[in-house]
Amino acid sequence: MSGTALVLGGGGAVGGAWMAGLLAGLAEAGLDLTGAGTVIGTSAGAVLGARITAGVGAGELYGGQLAGTPVVDVRVTAGQTARFLWAALGSRDPERSVRRLGRAALASRTVPERAVLDTVGTLLEGVRAWPDRDLRLTAVDAETGRLAVFDRNSGVTLTEAVAAACAVPVVWPPVTLEGRRWMDGGSRSTANVHLAEGYGRVVALAPVPKAVGPHPHALAQGAELVARGARALVLAPDREARRVLGRNMLDQSRRPAAARAGHAQAARCAAAVAEVWC
Repeated sequence: MSGTALVLGGGGAVGGAWMAGLLAGLAEAGLDLTGAGTVIGTSAGAVLGARITAGVGAGELYGGQLAGTPVVDVRVTAGQTARFLWAALGSRDPERSVRRLGRAALASRTVPERAVLDTVGTLLEGVRAWPDRDLRLTAVDAETGRLAVFDRNSGVTLTEAVAAACAVPVVWPPVTLEGRRWMDGGSRSTANVHLAEGYGRVVALAPVPKAVGPHPHALAQGAELVARGARALVLAPDREARRVLGRNMLDQSRRPAAARAGHAQAARCAAAVAEVWC
């Protein structure tokens, strides 16, 4: 095993802010994870990964979260929440669960796909082209439940790949790419830590360690990498950070506090990260 991988999981605006703060705090401690050989992004982690591999530093990402920019207002109704939970929790079988979620996503009337692409363009803040670095973004086929990984060789634009990775079922429509409809890469695994198999050193940030439904936990996926010989660590919000993040991961007003919580947590986990990364 060789090489380094940084895995960035899903978690909405609040989870993304926590990850930015954590990365900045670790960088200040001499542990700059943004230089990883491979960056794997899911949902909010896809946005963060695209900006990191474009050369945006951890400190700049953190500063933006403290300032609350950019502002993207994504509202989730009680009805959407109910439909999401009904679909995701309707089966104890992981494959059936994700297919139920895909059917619900395809049947839901939400915003136009163009609006999703425009919103993602705002989140990327000027980053449009695939980087020269190894960036991999996840999405799930809404019809089959198959997990796919998009990179610069996939024949889709970076904005399209990030939009597919962020297309939260029932809230945003599945994104059409090459004749298929794609939904949020966290639909069956919130961080997809297993995709880092084969790397010698792996750090994964998982703001929400487990997807709704009968799906694998990010910590368990990290443990499997360790069992196969990798030096791997999965970081989720600790007790103090969870208290700050709250339950609504799309609450824009909580971003600065979430970023500061991630920054503070970095001091508490730096030693553990160093054991894996250095």
